[in-house]
Amino acid sequence: MSGLGRGLTLAMAVAAGLGVANIYYNQPMLGVIQRDFPGDAATSLVPTATQLGYALGLLLLVPVGDLMDRRKLIVFQFLVLAVSLAGAALAPSAALLVVASLLVGVASTVAQHIIPFAAALAAPERRGQTVGTAMGGLLCGILLSRTLAGLVATHWGWRQMFELALPLALAGAGLMAARLPRDAVRPHLSYGAALGSLGGLWRGEKSLRRATAVQAALFGAFSAFWTILALHLEQPSIHLGADVAGLFGIVGAVGVLAAPVAGRLADRHGPGRVILVGAASVLVSWLAIGLWDGLAGLVVGIIVLDFGVQSAMVSNQHIVYALRPEARGRLNTLYMTGMFLGGSTGSAGAMLAWRLGGWAAVCAWGAGLSLMALALSFSSARPACRTDPPARRGE
Repeated sequence: MSGLGRGLTLAMAVAAGLGVANIYYNQPMLGVIQRDFPGDAATSLVPTATQLGYALGLLLLVPVGDLMDRRKLIVFQFLVLAVSLAGAALAPSAALLVVASLLVGVASTVAQHIIPFAAALAAPERRGQTVGTAMGGLLCGILLSRTLAGLVATHWGWRQMFELALPLALAGAGLMAARLPRDAVRPHLSYGAALGSLGGLWRGEKSLRRATAVQAALFGAFSAFWTILALHLEQPSIHLGADVAGLFGIVGAVGVLAAPVAGRLADRHGPGRVILVGAASVLVSWLAIGLWDGLAGLVVGIIVLDFGVQSAMVSNQHIVYALRPEARGRLNTLYMTGMFLGGSTGSAGAMLAWRLGGWAAVCAWGAGLSLMALALSFSSARPACRTDPPARRGE
């Protein structure tokens, strides 16, 4: 297997962003979609269905990365993603859009084959920095996808956004086919055995369980904000559209600068303290969003929110990828499945809070999730608890 140079690292970061962006296009467009299907409650399920699809793909597809050439798998999954996006663009009803969104979420897990592949290609002493760079691309995809979708939906329509996403997915397939090296030969392990080993990995790695729980709560708080932002901005007191909601993604991208820095700090000082600071930052962000009225509070809150979530995410991945090199795909499956289930819970809870108590209830929900993550992260901050010894190989 060839090494990982700067050019390939950046190519993988771009591809990860192109893949993961697809699960967030619908969030700033939600108000536009609802107007296209008036009175159909199924539209409120579109963001949740996409994230649930992503969690399902993580559980069922990402373990395959431990069994076969990741290069072939990444290219193939980008092609499947393009087909799923065509289905979303052509969906004639809200119910079918929900189904298409679920499939888009499943296919978008291509990004989660790219990150472990980057970790495998990197030298051990640079793994945190490499993962941080790749995650920076992924996180830019998350945030800038909202900017692009908001602008396209406002000026052309939500279907046109999915039509634009299709050639972007094909571009990701082409980029990875051209730049990725062939992957290492895999140990003989069946798909069923790989899935069956997930339970043993989960039981045998305390650090994995802790990292997953912390990041699930943080990503729930992150998803709660971005799911409701477009609806909040459309209120009569603010009266801003999907394009402005999308522009907040550029503001949030400032926080993405934390990802490579957090990776270097985790390489140098250990990830525990970075996780603790990240969780505290997310709680502070929700306090700013909830207590500081006006757009200034939103801007400051978004920057601090994304800084905290990204710092903790990269540092938790630093812990997870150090546990068992031969099982990085399956470890990533467990970690990211838990994280996106947390995100789905955050989105669903935010929609319920919005209906019951408006923006104040959403802020209380986000702050509660942040406080939970902060409490869990204290155990990660202890220097002696970077990783656990491997569990038995037969697990």
